[in-house]
Amino acid sequence: MRALRPQLVTGPQVTSPAMHLLDRIRAAADRVTERLRLVGVDPHDDEDLRARKALLVLISVLILPVAALWGALYLAFGSPVGVVPLVYFAVLFGAIVVFARTRDFPRLLLVGQVDILLAPTLSMIPLGGFLESGGVGLWAILAPLAALVFSDVGSAARWYVAYLVVFLGAGIAGEVIGPIWSPPPGWFTSTMLALNIAVGGTIVFTLLAVFARQRGEALAALRLEQAKAENLLLNILPRSIADQLKAQTQPIADQFESASILFADVVDFTPWSERLPPSEVVGYLDHLFRHFDDLAERYGLEKIKTIGDCYMIAAGVPTPRPDHARALALMALDMLEAMRSNDEVGQLGLELRVGINSGPVVAGVIGRKRFLYDLWGDAVNTASRMESHGTPGRIQITRATYELLAHEFECEPRGPIAVKGKGEIEAWYLIRPRGDRPSGANDSAREPTLADRGHAYRSLDAEPRSTGS
Repeated sequence: MRALRPQLVTGPQVTSPAMHLLDRIRAAADRVTERLRLVGVDPHDDEDLRARKALLVLISVLILPVAALWGALYLAFGSPVGVVPLVYFAVLFGAIVVFARTRDFPRLLLVGQVDILLAPTLSMIPLGGFLESGGVGLWAILAPLAALVFSDVGSAARWYVAYLVVFLGAGIAGEVIGPIWSPPPGWFTSTMLALNIAVGGTIVFTLLAVFARQRGEALAALRLEQAKAENLLLNILPRSIADQLKAQTQPIADQFESASILFADVVDFTPWSERLPPSEVVGYLDHLFRHFDDLAERYGLEKIKTIGDCYMIAAGVPTPRPDHARALALMALDMLEAMRSNDEVGQLGLELRVGINSGPVVAGVIGRKRFLYDLWGDAVNTASRMESHGTPGRIQITRATYELLAHEFECEPRGPIAVKGKGEIEAWYLIRPRGDRPSGANDSAREPTLADRGHAYRSLDAEPRSTGS
């Protein structure tokens, strides 16, 4: 026998009239809420003021039908005190209408607070006190709560004192004077007490819930902006320096006995850039320097700044490291290799002139506007001279750097060169790490790239370095 399989029946979804009615009510409520959000809105309002206006109008509109119902119920039981909620309704409704025209938010808030503070509490006097009035005076707590949500804590404290004085005073007066008119039935008073607590508590909860949600959203937005600001700061300054800058106000300055500095300049950049539109020039330079930034992150070095088409980077600051010259040499060789590669950087057709020097430097942050982490000292000036007096496509180093690299790198002596302001300085060209073949060597095996060698060299460090991407 063939097994019977259930068949999936497709067709129009069946909905009940109750579901249609619920959807229509929900849609109508959404339309009303959106209209209420626009009451009193000024085009120049910021997001916070718009939200506060919308919340105050929404709470006020929710209270209006409650006040009208309360007044109608008391009048239906023959109590003239029902006029008070109707007066409250008229005053608040008029204030909302005026607010829609004037957009005066402080005035609407003040009228609403005074209205809710006096109307329910004064009703307790003719009704006979706290219990005989069904606890109607509890509604007056909305006055200080409104100040807390829409104003400030100081204003809320003053309104709360006023609430206590008026609530207790009116309640005691009602207890002493007693009911002025014939009181409503006991069951009605008991019911009104329950309704005042339940409905009033619901509105209080709604007010505080919306306030808490808005506060949570504001805090989340603040944390997001703080994270953006922190990331921006860390793109400008080393983390240790950024932490010091946030913790102190005096200038930050540190002495480093041994560090290495590299300057790299794009050869003939000015005539090259004059042949291209400015946007392309900036785009090419940005692409090149982004690649250098990736190399700096890979070797755990500190980019100091760019000056036009000149790139400055240092090793051994702000965190000292014994291999500062070696790390900077590896990055310099990678920079030249990138200029000669077949990828997007190499296809720019540009060439670098690189200079490196090692020695003591002073590093720090000065000023408070557009500040940066910078280096000073003769070692920095000499590194800059090595670049400006160097040879296109080559890395020129001083004796100080040569002595730190000679046991690991092949270097070609250039001999003394005349440097303005310093006389003759002995210089070398950095060629490659020792043991590496020249790029033209005949070998069927793949020659390791400088990035590969950089990883191998860093693996010898006692302290691990960031490898980046």
